[in-house]
Amino acid sequence: MKWNLYEKLMKDFDKSFNYDGIVGERLASRLHAISEIGLTPDGGSRRPGFSKEEQQAKDLVKQWMKQAGLTILEDGAGNVFGRLEGKQPQLPVVLNGSHVDSVPNGGHFDGPLGVLSSLEVVEAWKEQGYQPERSYEVVIFSDEEGARFNNGLTGSRAMTGGVDRDIQEGLVDYDSVTFNEALNDVGLSSEEFYNAERNLEAASHFVEVHIEQGKILEQKGLPAGIVSGIAGPSWLEMTFEGTAGHAGNTPMTERRDPLAAAGEFVSRIHTLPKEVSPTSVATVGKLNVEPNGANVIAGEVNLIVDIRDIYEETRDQLVELVIEQAELISTKYGVTVEDKQTLKVAPVPIAAEFTQLLEQSLSKQRIEPYTLPSGAGHDALIVGHHLPVSMLFVRSKDGISHTPKEWSSLNDCVQTVHVLKDYIETLTKN
Repeated sequence: MKWNLYEKLMKDFDKSFNYDGIVGERLASRLHAISEIGLTPDGGSRRPGFSKEEQQAKDLVKQWMKQAGLTILEDGAGNVFGRLEGKQPQLPVVLNGSHVDSVPNGGHFDGPLGVLSSLEVVEAWKEQGYQPERSYEVVIFSDEEGARFNNGLTGSRAMTGGVDRDIQEGLVDYDSVTFNEALNDVGLSSEEFYNAERNLEAASHFVEVHIEQGKILEQKGLPAGIVSGIAGPSWLEMTFEGTAGHAGNTPMTERRDPLAAAGEFVSRIHTLPKEVSPTSVATVGKLNVEPNGANVIAGEVNLIVDIRDIYEETRDQLVELVIEQAELISTKYGVTVEDKQTLKVAPVPIAAEFTQLLEQSLSKQRIEPYTLPSGAGHDALIVGHHLPVSMLFVRSKDGISHTPKEWSSLNDCVQTVHVLKDYIETLTKN
């Protein structure tokens, strides 16, 4: 069957949502056009960061930006900005957008929906003859997912001056292509990349629309929701060390088994977040056993604990609680444990004044305002350390993301654009 995301989106679209210049058919058509770039045999998307496919998607959106009357700017990191001049161009600009790169065999809404929603606001203004007071920029950030170099949020980090050059230049992808070589392949240079930092005093706010990637809005029966904060991840690398031995000849009473200790530790992890905060989470998703033999008592177990919360204080409390549990359990089993923090990013709570404004915008669209945290990182997490930010989530079917089954209905998408438009108009007036 020929791929046609447009037809799938239009199948149950309620055209009564076409008003105030917002057109669902246009949004669906553009989502389809981007979905054809890097389309996989499974009906998914493959547009790695700094690839020809990501660049092709950016170029397509740039065409639409020009047709909508936007002035195109592009920085050394390949970030694209489509600018609509406001009535008072001297005022700091409002930024709104997301990304168009994807994970391998990902979905068609994560990223592109945010970019196209921000562009749809401009299209609606064009039809209505509306010019905002402040200037407005539609943003496409480069390499948000980080799937190619295991080092994401690249464009937003470059724009905000958060790139460590030594680390970045040491990155190599799955085809042994260096990061600098990848830049060159899409017409960028390393010198331009490391000078992409923007003067953020000329910006007032960043807004991002994104699919939820969870089930909360679906469970609540709501098309959209307000993000209350973006969780900051803290990664602990933990190594349990004991004594390797023969599985048959070592009595149970004489064993120093790090895998037994790690097993109890992992089983305890899911009970710890609720002791600290209702918004905190902790996960062990990666574990290595040495020597990893069927008939050998392990000598060492190395694992990663991913700890997140939208509040830094409670996130760090949970980190300490995890370390404390690891030490208690290692003592119980007669093994040692060492911990090393390999990642620590401050979370970004969303200011109450902006969530309240979003509540008003949702209410105008007759959508019950509901706030929920974002456990996943987004470009808004990086920008939020430098500018006020806001996020809107769109309902995700079954909470599925990063697979070809990722889905948000066109009805939900268009309703969210209406909320976004009203909110942006409020921000650009202030």
